[in-house]
Amino acid sequence: MSTTTKINFDQLEHAFAFRTDYEIRRAYWLFKAIGYPSVVKIGSQITQIALKYHLPIKGIIRNTIYKHFCGGENIQECSKTIKRLGELGVGSILDYSVEGKEDELEFDHSCEEIIATVKRANGDPNIPFSVFKVTGLARFALLEKVSNDEKLNSEEAAEFSRVKERVRRICEEGYRLKVSVFIDAEESWIQVAIDNLATEMMEKFNREQFIVYNTIQMYRHDRLQFLKEAHYKSTEGKYLLGMKIVRGAYMEKERDRAIEHRYTSPIQASKSACDHDYNEALRFCLENIQTIAICAGTHNENSCLLLAELMEEKSISPSDKRVYFSQLLGMSDHISFNLSHAGYNVAKYVPYGPVADVLPYLTRRAQENTSIAGQMSRELSLLTAEMKRRKELKKDKK
Repeated sequence: MSTTTKINFDQLEHAFAFRTDYEIRRAYWLFKAIGYPSVVKIGSQITQIALKYHLPIKGIIRNTIYKHFCGGENIQECSKTIKRLGELGVGSILDYSVEGKEDELEFDHSCEEIIATVKRANGDPNIPFSVFKVTGLARFALLEKVSNDEKLNSEEAAEFSRVKERVRRICEEGYRLKVSVFIDAEESWIQVAIDNLATEMMEKFNREQFIVYNTIQMYRHDRLQFLKEAHYKSTEGKYLLGMKIVRGAYMEKERDRAIEHRYTSPIQASKSACDHDYNEALRFCLENIQTIAICAGTHNENSCLLLAELMEEKSISPSDKRVYFSQLLGMSDHISFNLSHAGYNVAKYVPYGPVADVLPYLTRRAQENTSIAGQMSRELSLLTAEMKRRKELKKDKK
Protein backbone atom coordinates (compact mmCIF):
# COMPACT_ATOMS: atom_id res chain seq x y z
CA MET A 1 0.00 0.00 0.00
CA SER A 2 1.35 3.45 -0.87
CA THR A 3 2.04 5.86 1.96
CA THR A 4 -0.30 8.55 0.59
CA THR A 5 -3.29 6.18 0.65
CA LYS A 6 -2.71 5.87 4.40
CA ILE A 7 -3.33 9.61 4.89
CA ASN A 8 -6.90 10.40 5.85
CA PHE A 9 -7.41 13.78 7.50
CA ASP A 10 -10.85 12.68 8.77
CA GLN A 11 -9.41 10.00 11.07
CA LEU A 12 -10.62 11.55 14.30
CA GLU A 13 -9.00 9.08 16.69
CA HIS A 14 -5.57 10.25 15.47
CA ALA A 15 -6.49 13.89 14.89
CA PHE A 16 -7.58 14.51 18.48
CA ALA A 17 -5.54 11.99 20.44
CA PHE A 18 -3.61 15.00 21.79
CA ARG A 19 -6.72 16.59 23.34
CA THR A 20 -8.66 15.80 26.52
CA ASP A 21 -12.48 16.07 26.56
CA TYR A 22 -12.19 19.44 28.29
CA GLU A 23 -9.69 20.72 25.70
CA ILE A 24 -11.97 19.61 22.85
CA ARG A 25 -14.91 21.55 24.33
CA ARG A 26 -12.75 24.62 24.97
CA ALA A 27 -11.43 24.51 21.38
CA TYR A 28 -14.98 24.25 20.03
CA TRP A 29 -16.20 27.38 21.83
CA LEU A 30 -12.98 29.24 21.08
CA PHE A 31 -13.19 28.61 17.33
CA LYS A 32 -16.91 29.39 17.44
CA ALA A 33 -16.08 32.85 18.84
CA ILE A 34 -13.13 33.43 16.49
CA GLY A 35 -15.47 32.73 13.57
CA TYR A 36 -17.09 36.16 14.10
CA PRO A 37 -14.78 39.02 12.96
CA SER A 38 -16.70 41.57 15.02
CA VAL A 39 -16.22 39.50 18.19
CA VAL A 40 -12.47 39.24 17.50
CA LYS A 41 -12.17 42.99 16.86
CA ILE A 42 -14.15 44.10 19.92
CA GLY A 43 -12.60 41.42 22.13
CA SER A 44 -9.07 42.48 21.15
CA GLN A 45 -9.81 46.13 21.93
CA ILE A 46 -11.38 45.34 25.31
CA THR A 47 -8.47 43.07 26.24
CA GLN A 48 -5.88 45.72 25.39
CA ILE A 49 -7.72 48.33 27.46
CA ALA A 50 -8.08 45.93 30.39
CA LEU A 51 -4.36 45.10 30.37
CA LYS A 52 -3.42 48.77 30.04
CA TYR A 53 -5.38 49.65 33.18
CA HIS A 54 -4.25 46.48 35.03
CA LEU A 55 -7.74 45.00 35.27
CA PRO A 56 -7.80 41.34 36.41
CA ILE A 57 -8.15 39.78 32.96
CA LYS A 58 -4.89 37.85 32.59
CA GLY A 59 -6.36 34.75 34.22
CA ILE A 60 -9.21 34.65 31.69
CA ILE A 61 -6.79 35.04 28.75
CA ARG A 62 -4.40 32.45 30.19
CA ASN A 63 -7.12 29.81 30.56
CA THR A 64 -8.75 30.33 27.16
CA ILE A 65 -7.01 31.56 24.00
CA TYR A 66 -3.51 31.57 25.55
CA LYS A 67 -3.74 28.01 26.82
CA HIS A 68 -5.00 26.76 23.46
CA PHE A 69 -2.39 28.45 21.23
CA CYS A 70 0.66 28.73 23.55
CA GLY A 71 2.95 26.34 25.38
CA GLY A 72 3.59 28.47 28.48
CA GLU A 73 5.24 31.63 29.74
CA ASN A 74 8.77 30.25 29.52
CA ILE A 75 10.71 27.32 28.06
CA GLN A 76 10.30 25.22 31.19
CA GLU A 77 6.51 25.59 31.10
CA CYS A 78 6.51 24.29 27.51
CA SER A 79 8.01 20.96 28.60
CA LYS A 80 4.63 19.30 29.16
CA THR A 81 3.42 20.27 25.67
CA ILE A 82 6.71 19.13 24.09
CA LYS A 83 6.41 15.75 25.84
CA ARG A 84 2.74 15.24 24.92
CA LEU A 85 3.34 16.12 21.26
CA GLY A 86 6.46 13.93 21.16
CA GLU A 87 4.58 10.91 22.46
CA LEU A 88 2.36 11.16 19.37
CA GLY A 89 5.29 11.58 17.00
CA VAL A 90 4.96 15.34 16.52
CA GLY A 91 7.89 17.67 17.16
CA SER A 92 7.84 21.12 18.77
CA ILE A 93 9.34 24.36 17.49
CA LEU A 94 9.77 26.72 20.44
CA ASP A 95 8.74 30.19 19.27
CA TYR A 96 9.47 33.09 21.62
CA SER A 97 6.46 35.15 20.53
CA VAL A 98 7.08 38.48 22.26
CA GLU A 99 6.46 41.23 19.68
CA GLY A 100 6.59 44.99 19.30
CA LYS A 101 9.73 45.76 21.34
CA GLU A 102 11.96 48.65 20.22
CA ASP A 103 14.65 48.77 22.89
CA GLU A 104 18.25 47.50 22.60
CA LEU A 105 18.09 45.79 25.98
CA GLU A 106 14.92 43.98 24.90
CA PHE A 107 16.62 42.91 21.67
CA ASP A 108 19.57 41.54 23.63
CA HIS A 109 17.18 39.72 25.93
CA SER A 110 15.33 38.21 22.93
CA CYS A 111 18.64 37.07 21.45
CA GLU A 112 19.57 35.26 24.67
CA GLU A 113 16.10 33.72 24.87
CA ILE A 114 16.30 32.40 21.30
CA ILE A 115 19.77 30.98 21.98
CA ALA A 116 18.21 29.27 25.02
CA THR A 117 15.67 27.57 22.70
CA VAL A 118 18.57 26.30 20.55
CA LYS A 119 20.26 24.89 23.65
CA ARG A 120 16.97 23.33 24.79
CA ALA A 121 16.60 21.65 21.38
CA ASN A 122 20.11 20.21 21.53
CA GLY A 123 19.91 16.43 21.77
CA ASP A 124 16.10 16.39 22.05
CA PRO A 125 14.51 14.60 19.06
CA ASN A 126 11.18 16.17 20.02
CA ILE A 127 12.50 19.66 19.12
CA PRO A 128 13.78 19.52 15.52
CA PHE A 129 14.07 23.30 14.96
CA SER A 130 14.42 26.69 16.62
CA VAL A 131 12.93 29.84 15.12
CA PHE A 132 13.09 33.62 15.39
CA LYS A 133 11.82 36.81 13.83
CA VAL A 134 14.40 39.46 12.98
CA THR A 135 12.00 42.11 14.34
CA GLY A 136 12.58 40.49 17.73
CA LEU A 137 16.22 41.58 17.39
CA ALA A 138 15.97 44.90 15.51
CA ARG A 139 13.93 48.06 15.15
CA PHE A 140 11.34 47.82 12.39
CA ALA A 141 12.25 51.27 11.04
CA LEU A 142 15.91 50.28 10.79
CA LEU A 143 15.08 47.14 8.81
CA GLU A 144 12.89 49.22 6.52
CA LYS A 145 15.71 51.67 5.88
CA VAL A 146 18.17 48.85 5.16
CA SER A 147 15.65 47.17 2.84
CA ASN A 148 15.24 50.43 0.91
CA ASP A 149 19.04 50.62 0.55
CA GLU A 150 19.04 54.02 2.26
CA LYS A 151 22.30 55.36 3.62
CA LEU A 152 22.65 54.76 7.34
CA ASN A 153 24.24 57.34 9.60
CA SER A 154 27.06 56.20 11.87
CA GLU A 155 24.72 55.50 14.79
CA GLU A 156 22.36 53.43 12.60
CA ALA A 157 25.28 51.57 11.02
CA ALA A 158 26.51 50.60 14.49
CA GLU A 159 22.97 49.58 15.43
CA PHE A 160 22.64 47.35 12.37
CA SER A 161 26.02 45.78 13.13
CA ARG A 162 24.59 44.76 16.50
CA VAL A 163 21.56 43.26 14.74
CA LYS A 164 23.80 41.19 12.46
CA GLU A 165 25.82 40.06 15.46
CA ARG A 166 22.65 38.84 17.24
CA VAL A 167 21.55 36.91 14.16
CA ARG A 168 25.06 35.46 13.75
CA ARG A 169 25.22 34.34 17.39
CA ILE A 170 21.91 32.45 17.11
CA CYS A 171 22.84 30.74 13.84
CA GLU A 172 26.33 29.95 15.06
CA GLU A 173 24.88 28.27 18.15
CA GLY A 174 22.62 26.23 15.85
CA TYR A 175 25.67 25.25 13.81
CA ARG A 176 27.69 24.35 16.91
CA LEU A 177 24.91 22.19 18.37
CA LYS A 178 23.59 20.89 15.00
CA VAL A 179 20.15 22.44 15.60
CA SER A 180 18.40 23.85 12.52
CA VAL A 181 17.11 27.43 12.80
CA PHE A 182 14.20 29.04 10.93
CA ILE A 183 14.33 32.78 10.16
CA ASP A 184 10.69 33.82 9.78
CA ALA A 185 9.41 36.01 6.94
CA GLU A 186 7.80 39.36 7.74
CA GLU A 187 6.31 42.40 5.96
CA SER A 188 7.47 42.92 2.36
CA TRP A 189 8.95 46.35 3.05
CA ILE A 190 11.45 44.94 5.54
CA GLN A 191 11.92 41.54 3.88
CA VAL A 192 14.96 42.49 1.75
CA ALA A 193 17.03 43.05 4.89
CA ILE A 194 15.79 39.74 6.34
CA ASP A 195 16.50 37.83 3.11
CA ASN A 196 20.01 39.23 2.95
CA LEU A 197 20.71 38.26 6.55
CA ALA A 198 19.34 34.75 5.96
CA THR A 199 21.44 34.33 2.81
CA GLU A 200 24.57 35.51 4.61
CA MET A 201 23.94 33.00 7.42
CA MET A 202 23.35 30.15 4.96
CA GLU A 203 26.56 31.00 3.13
CA LYS A 204 28.39 30.77 6.45
CA PHE A 205 26.72 27.81 8.17
CA ASN A 206 25.09 25.62 5.47
CA ARG A 207 28.25 24.27 3.86
CA GLU A 208 27.88 20.69 5.14
CA GLN A 209 24.31 20.47 6.44
CA PHE A 210 21.00 22.33 6.58
CA ILE A 211 21.28 24.63 9.60
CA VAL A 212 19.72 27.96 8.55
CA TYR A 213 16.35 28.16 6.78
CA ASN A 214 14.88 31.29 5.23
CA THR A 215 11.08 31.64 4.88
CA ILE A 216 9.10 32.61 1.78
CA GLN A 217 5.49 33.79 1.83
CA MET A 218 3.71 32.58 -1.30
CA TYR A 219 0.94 35.17 -1.03
CA ARG A 220 3.52 37.35 -2.78
CA HIS A 221 3.55 37.01 -6.56
CA ASP A 222 7.35 37.31 -6.75
CA ARG A 223 8.34 34.57 -4.32
CA LEU A 224 8.39 31.59 -6.68
CA GLN A 225 10.97 33.40 -8.79
CA PHE A 226 12.81 34.40 -5.61
CA LEU A 227 13.02 30.71 -4.62
CA LYS A 228 14.52 29.77 -7.98
CA GLU A 229 17.03 32.62 -7.82
CA ALA A 230 17.95 31.71 -4.23
CA HIS A 231 18.60 28.14 -5.34
CA TYR A 232 20.77 29.29 -8.26
CA LYS A 233 22.72 31.54 -5.88
CA SER A 234 23.22 28.67 -3.41
CA THR A 235 24.48 26.25 -6.07
CA GLU A 236 26.88 28.91 -7.38
CA GLY A 237 28.02 29.65 -3.83
CA LYS A 238 28.27 25.94 -2.95
CA TYR A 239 26.05 26.06 0.12
CA LEU A 240 22.80 24.24 0.97
CA LEU A 241 19.43 26.01 0.78
CA GLY A 242 17.00 25.68 3.67
CA MET A 243 13.48 26.95 2.95
CA LYS A 244 10.30 27.14 4.98
CA ILE A 245 7.38 27.68 2.62
CA VAL A 246 4.23 29.36 3.92
CA ARG A 247 1.30 31.16 2.37
CA GLY A 248 1.77 34.15 4.66
CA ALA A 249 0.44 36.23 7.52
CA TYR A 250 0.31 39.92 6.59
CA MET A 251 -2.03 40.15 3.59
CA GLU A 252 -4.46 42.81 4.85
CA LYS A 253 -1.63 45.01 6.06
CA GLU A 254 0.22 44.58 2.74
CA ARG A 255 -2.82 45.58 0.67
CA ASP A 256 -3.60 48.61 2.85
CA ARG A 257 -0.02 49.88 2.69
CA ALA A 258 0.17 49.46 -1.09
CA ILE A 259 -2.98 51.59 -1.45
CA GLU A 260 -1.76 54.20 1.04
CA HIS A 261 1.69 54.54 -0.58
CA ARG A 262 0.40 54.09 -4.14
CA TYR A 263 2.53 51.22 -5.31
CA THR A 264 1.63 47.89 -6.90
CA SER A 265 0.54 45.41 -4.26
CA PRO A 266 2.92 42.46 -3.80
CA ILE A 267 -0.09 40.22 -3.12
CA GLN A 268 -1.20 37.54 -5.57
CA ALA A 269 -4.19 38.45 -7.76
CA SER A 270 -6.23 35.54 -6.38
CA LYS A 271 -6.18 32.69 -3.88
CA SER A 272 -5.86 30.20 -6.73
CA ALA A 273 -2.70 32.01 -7.93
CA CYS A 274 -1.27 31.76 -4.41
CA ASP A 275 -2.16 28.06 -4.21
CA HIS A 276 -0.59 27.46 -7.63
CA ASP A 277 2.70 29.12 -6.66
CA TYR A 278 2.75 27.35 -3.30
CA ASN A 279 2.42 23.96 -4.95
CA GLU A 280 4.94 24.85 -7.65
CA ALA A 281 7.40 25.79 -4.90
CA LEU A 282 6.93 22.33 -3.37
CA ARG A 283 7.58 20.72 -6.76
CA PHE A 284 10.70 22.82 -7.37
CA CYS A 285 12.14 21.96 -3.96
CA LEU A 286 11.61 18.22 -4.38
CA GLU A 287 13.11 18.34 -7.86
CA ASN A 288 16.23 19.77 -6.21
CA ILE A 289 16.09 17.80 -2.97
CA GLN A 290 19.83 17.09 -3.03
CA THR A 291 20.52 20.78 -2.35
CA ILE A 292 17.26 22.03 -0.79
CA ALA A 293 15.61 21.07 2.50
CA ILE A 294 12.05 22.25 3.05
CA CYS A 295 9.49 22.73 5.75
CA ALA A 296 5.96 23.07 4.38
CA GLY A 297 4.29 25.37 6.87
CA THR A 298 0.67 25.03 5.83
CA HIS A 299 -2.85 24.33 7.07
CA ASN A 300 -3.95 23.48 3.52
CA GLU A 301 -4.91 19.82 3.19
CA ASN A 302 -4.45 19.72 -0.60
CA SER A 303 -0.89 21.06 -0.41
CA CYS A 304 -0.01 18.52 2.28
CA LEU A 305 -1.39 15.65 0.20
CA LEU A 306 0.43 16.95 -2.88
CA LEU A 307 3.74 17.06 -1.03
CA ALA A 308 3.22 13.51 0.24
CA GLU A 309 2.39 12.36 -3.32
CA LEU A 310 5.48 14.10 -4.74
CA MET A 311 7.66 12.44 -2.11
CA GLU A 312 6.25 9.05 -3.09
CA GLU A 313 6.74 9.75 -6.83
CA LYS A 314 10.39 10.62 -6.21
CA SER A 315 10.98 7.72 -3.81
CA ILE A 316 11.68 10.07 -0.89
CA SER A 317 10.96 8.32 2.39
CA PRO A 318 8.29 9.94 4.62
CA SER A 319 10.93 10.01 7.37
CA ASP A 320 13.54 11.85 5.24
CA LYS A 321 14.66 14.76 7.44
CA ARG A 322 15.01 17.07 4.42
CA VAL A 323 11.19 17.33 4.31
CA TYR A 324 9.03 18.52 7.19
CA PHE A 325 5.39 19.52 7.55
CA SER A 326 4.45 22.14 10.13
CA GLN A 327 1.31 23.64 11.65
CA LEU A 328 0.61 25.96 14.57
CA LEU A 329 -0.17 24.64 18.03
CA GLY A 330 -3.93 24.66 18.48
CA MET A 331 -4.73 24.54 14.76
CA SER A 332 -5.19 21.84 12.11
CA ASP A 333 -4.55 18.95 14.49
CA HIS A 334 -6.26 16.69 11.95
CA ILE A 335 -3.41 17.44 9.52
CA SER A 336 -0.52 17.25 11.99
CA PHE A 337 -1.42 14.02 13.77
CA ASN A 338 -2.70 12.12 10.75
CA LEU A 339 0.50 12.95 8.83
CA SER A 340 2.58 11.87 11.80
CA HIS A 341 0.58 8.65 12.11
CA ALA A 342 1.38 7.94 8.44
CA GLY A 343 5.11 8.29 9.20
CA TYR A 344 5.86 11.84 8.00
CA ASN A 345 8.01 14.40 9.82
CA VAL A 346 5.73 16.93 11.49
CA ALA A 347 6.41 19.75 13.96
CA LYS A 348 4.09 22.19 15.66
CA TYR A 349 5.04 25.82 16.29
CA VAL A 350 4.80 26.20 20.08
CA PRO A 351 4.63 29.93 20.92
CA TYR A 352 5.55 30.99 24.44
CA GLY A 353 6.15 34.12 26.50
CA PRO A 354 4.45 36.24 29.20
CA VAL A 355 0.68 36.50 28.65
CA ALA A 356 0.59 40.29 28.12
CA ASP A 357 3.62 40.25 25.79
CA VAL A 358 2.23 37.44 23.62
CA LEU A 359 -1.14 39.18 23.19
CA PRO A 360 -0.20 40.82 19.82
CA TYR A 361 0.65 37.35 18.49
CA LEU A 362 -2.65 35.90 19.76
CA THR A 363 -4.62 38.80 18.30
CA ARG A 364 -3.01 38.26 14.91
CA ARG A 365 -3.75 34.52 15.07
CA ALA A 366 -7.42 35.25 15.76
CA GLN A 367 -7.64 37.86 12.99
CA GLU A 368 -5.96 35.53 10.48
CA ASN A 369 -8.36 32.72 11.30
CA THR A 370 -11.41 34.86 10.64
CA SER A 371 -10.07 35.75 7.17
CA ILE A 372 -9.19 32.19 6.04
CA ALA A 373 -12.10 30.92 3.98
CA GLY A 374 -13.35 27.58 5.32
CA GLN A 375 -10.78 27.33 8.14
CA MET A 376 -13.21 27.86 11.01
CA SER A 377 -15.99 25.71 9.54
CA ARG A 378 -13.52 22.85 8.99
CA GLU A 379 -12.15 23.09 12.54
CA LEU A 380 -15.66 23.28 14.00
CA SER A 381 -17.05 20.38 11.96
CA LEU A 382 -14.17 18.13 13.03
CA LEU A 383 -14.47 19.15 16.69
CA THR A 384 -18.24 18.52 16.56
CA ALA A 385 -17.66 15.09 15.02
CA GLU A 386 -15.04 14.25 17.66
CA MET A 387 -17.33 15.26 20.55
CA LYS A 388 -20.04 13.04 19.06
CA ARG A 389 -17.57 10.16 18.58
CA ARG A 390 -16.40 10.35 22.21
CA LYS A 391 -19.97 10.53 23.48
CA GLU A 392 -20.86 7.37 21.57
CA LEU A 393 -17.72 5.60 22.84
CA LYS A 394 -18.72 6.38 26.42
CA LYS A 395 -22.23 5.06 25.74
CA ASP A 396 -20.85 1.80 24.35
CA LYS A 397 -18.71 1.31 27.45
CA LYS A 398 -21.71 1.54 29.78
